[in-house]
Amino acid sequence: MTEYFDDLETRSADQRAADLARALPAQIARAKTAPGLAALLGDVDPDAFTTAEALAALPVIRKSELSAAQKGAPPLGGLIPAGGGYEHIFQSPGPIYEIGRTSHDWWRMGRFLHACGIGKGDIVQNCFGYHLTPAGMIFENGARAVGAAVLPAGTGQTELQVRAAADIGCTAYAGTPDYLKVILDKAEAMGEALKFTRAAVGGGALFPSLRKEYAERGIACLQSYATADLGNIAYESPAMEGMIVDEGVIVEIVTPGTGTPVMPGQVGEVVVTTLNPDYPLIRFATGDLSAVLPGQSPCGRTNMRIKGWMGRADQTAKIKGMFVRPEQVAALVARHDEVARARVIADREGEMDVMTVQIETRAANPALYEGSVLDTLKLRGKVELVPPGSLPNDGKVIEDRRNYD
Repeated sequence: MTEYFDDLETRSADQRAADLARALPAQIARAKTAPGLAALLGDVDPDAFTTAEALAALPVIRKSELSAAQKGAPPLGGLIPAGGGYEHIFQSPGPIYEIGRTSHDWWRMGRFLHACGIGKGDIVQNCFGYHLTPAGMIFENGARAVGAAVLPAGTGQTELQVRAAADIGCTAYAGTPDYLKVILDKAEAMGEALKFTRAAVGGGALFPSLRKEYAERGIACLQSYATADLGNIAYESPAMEGMIVDEGVIVEIVTPGTGTPVMPGQVGEVVVTTLNPDYPLIRFATGDLSAVLPGQSPCGRTNMRIKGWMGRADQTAKIKGMFVRPEQVAALVARHDEVARARVIADREGEMDVMTVQIETRAANPALYEGSVLDTLKLRGKVELVPPGSLPNDGKVIEDRRNYD
C-alpha cells in the first residue's frame, strides 16, 4: 500500500490555490444550472470566486432551505445541475433527500479508509445503516475505492455479527465508535476471537478512553467527519493531530448563525463548499462547531486541519418568551466597530428569566450599548463590558444556564 491515496494530499499551498482558482468558478457556474441552488445563491458572477476567502460574499445555505425547496418542487427541489444524474436517493431527518452515485469514490471516503491502512486483502464489516440513510453506502463506496471486500452488516443483531466476523475473518470495522465495543464484548462472551486490526469510525464521538481500549485490543481506530449531504469533510491520519480537510471540499469556520468567518483558531460553525459536480452545494452550513488547527499534519498531508467536532452551532434560546438567535448577536457586534465579540447569557432569578449581554470592548460605559441590545435582541438585559479576548473560545454566542430538570 502506498503512503498516500493520491498526489492531491501532498500538494503545495501554491498548487492547491491554483487548482482551486480553476475549480471553484466552474463549480459555482454548475450550481447556477440547478434552479433551486441558483435561487439560493442569487445573481452572482462565478468568475469572481477564485479563492476560498471570496466565498464569504455568498449567502450560507442551510438544511431548512434545501427542505423547503424540495417541498416546493418535489422530489429534489431543483438542486441537481443540468444534465446531472444519480443512482440512489436517501432520506435524512427533516425529511430531506440526498442523492448518491456508485461511481469511483463518489463520497470521497476512500481517502479516509486508505489513511486507516485499509486496502486490498481486507474484509470490512460495515456496521453503518443501509436503510434509507446513506451512511452504509458511503463507507461501502469507500471500501470499493481502496479494493477491500465488504460484509454489509448494517446495525443490530450483534450475535449474528460476531458469528459472521469470526467465520469470514473480517479484518476491519466500519461503524459508530461505540458499537465496535458491543461486538467485541459479545465476541468475548461467546468465546470467539475476532481478527479486527483497524477501525474506521464516524457518526459519533470517539472518546480517548474508548480509542485506548481498542488499541489495547490490537485495533488501530481512526475517525472521519462526514455528512449525508457532503460526503467526507475531514479525517484523521495515523498522526492523530486534528482532522485533515478532504481534498474535495472547502471548509470555512464562521460565527454561528452567520456567514462571517471567525479569526484563525476561534471556534465557529463549519460551512462547506463541495467540489462534487453532481451535487454542488455552495457554502452549506453543517450546524457543527469546530476550529482551524494551525500548521500541517506530521503525516505529510498538506491540507488545512480542523480540531474535529466540537458541538452544535444552533444556540437559539427563548428568553422572556422571545427567541434570541445567533444572527441577532452578530448584528449587535456589527453595529460597533470597537466590539470584538459578544455573548448572551440566559439565566433565572427566582421564577423569572434574566438576560445578560457580555460585550468585548475597551469602552467603560455599559449605557453605550443598551440601545443596541434592545434594537437587535428585542429584549432589555444587563450589559457587562469585558476586556477583548476574555470571552471563552468555545463557539458559543448564546449560553443558556437555566436548569430544565
